[in-house]
Formats: sequence, C-alpha cells, structure tokens
Amino acid sequence: MRIAVAIYVLIHGFCHLVGFLVPWKLITTKEEPYRTTLLAGAIDAGDAGIRVVGLLWLAVALAFVVVGVGVLASAPWWRNVTLVLTGVSLVLCVFGLPGAKIGILANLLLAAYLAAAHLGWMPKA
Repeated sequence: MRIAVAIYVLIHGFCHLVGFLVPWKLITTKEEPYRTTLLAGAIDAGDAGIRVVGLLWLAVALAFVVVGVGVLASAPWWRNVTLVLTGVSLVLCVFGLPGAKIGILANLLLAAYLAAAHLGWMPKA
C-alpha cells in the first residue's frame, strides 16, 4: 500500500507542473491554453499575477514530490503534511477551474484515503 500511495502522490505532484508551465508560457495545449484568469474567468490576474499563481503550483508540485519520498521512507510526518498539502492543492484547483477539475477529484480521493486510513477502514501506508 505504501508504494501505491507514494506513486499516487508523486503523479499528483507531477500533474501540478502544468499549473506552472502554462502560466510561464513554457507549454500550451488546446486543453490548457495560456490565460490570465482564475475561478473560471471570474478574476483576471494579469500576466504577472498568473505567473505568481504558477509559482504556487510549482511549490505544491515540489512539496508533493517531497511527500512522495516521505511516504516511501515511512517518515512519521507525511500524513499530516499530505493533509495540509491536499487542502492547498484543492484551493489551487478551484482557482484553476475549469482546467483543473480533475485535480479536485484527485485531491478528494487522496483526502478520502487519508481519512479512511486514519479511521482504520483501510491499511495505512
């Protein structure tokens, strides 16, 4: 279970890189075009603002990699850090709608696993 959770967390972190690469114009796709808006177009952050948001996506991506390594190493802190990080990721995904809608599901699944493992309903990683 530990390896499966670590892989999930690492992949989740890797997926956050899109939130950095697109605002910094390092990649664009028709599914994820460059835009300066947040909350499905409700807020226009401008070029500089969206780059700051991109840096937040990068920080969360790197943090998920650290957590993934923590899971593999059975570090005692990984569950608490993952719970907080999942909340931060969820907020970023909401601000990144509509493009980040799959991230909301990924965060909810991770939070559900953490809750179920804490309650003893699933094996702990």
